Amino acid sequence: MDNTNVKIYSSDDTLPMELAAVVATAREALNDAYAPYSNFLVGAAALLENGLLVKGSNFENASYPLCLCAERVALASVHSQYPSIAVRVMAVTAKNPKQKITEPVAPCGACRQVLLEFEQKQGVPMQVVMFGETGKIIVYESAAHLLPMAFDHSFLSD
Repeated sequence: MDNTNVKIYSSDDTLPMELAAVVATAREALNDAYAPYSNFLVGAAALLENGLLVKGSNFENASYPLCLCAERVALASVHSQYPSIAVRVMAVTAKNPKQKITEPVAPCGACRQVLLEFEQKQGVPMQVVMFGETGKIIVYESAAHLLPMAFDHSFLSD
């Protein structure tokens, strides 16, 4: 792990106030998660540059490929409701009623790609905060750090 691009906090109590608010909102989003098949409830929260917080939660489907991840739900909400306002921070967490999640939860590969594209579209870095029900909290300074050697628009240029 490249320590210049990541910060690790031991718990919610050690977070800066702004990040603590995003973490709390992502935890709230867990209450809206719909995961009857996996029992893997995911909550996300996006902090916009104007201070607004937008929640997202996962929504499963019996046809697994049709499931919606919490991060993409939050970003789609931001894009449709606040298309010209940048996301400064994206927080993601999860819980499972069958086992306590004590390690930070990372976005899936598809969400990493979408986070990167969203960050590139807005032209400013988006911090990504990852955490479980308890334990340490990892903060990456940019979504780009989650997807090294990413496929991006440069491969599609003329």
